[in-house]
Amino acid sequence: MDDKRSTAAVVRARGDIDLDTAPALRHRLEAALREHRDVVLDLSQVTFMDCAGLGALLDASDRADRDGRHLVLRPVGPDVLRLLRITGLEGRLTVAPDHHPSARAPAADRPRTTRFALEGEAP
Repeated sequence: MDDKRSTAAVVRARGDIDLDTAPALRHRLEAALREHRDVVLDLSQVTFMDCAGLGALLDASDRADRDGRHLVLRPVGPDVLRLLRITGLEGRLTVAPDHHPSARAPAADRPRTTRFALEGEAP
């Protein structure tokens, strides 16, 4: 029997993460962190993020830390990475480089993932 807690969840976001969309991201991350020990947040297709988006990331990171879980941002697009650096949050959030070994592992060697989506992407 599959134990969801032993698989990684991948939350994919795209477009803008702002006051309108941050609540949906927050909800997806909360659900993923309830069900899984490891959550990867793919921000590679995010083109804009405001303080509401940063707040959603920080809340999810705090929840993960408090509950003994892991939230990793990977991959992170250049616009979001620049924002994290400017705000000093790059060191507070776990930002894994794109060349992380698990990112290049053959498909058979990668952990099974459960996908969550943001902005209408099919799960």
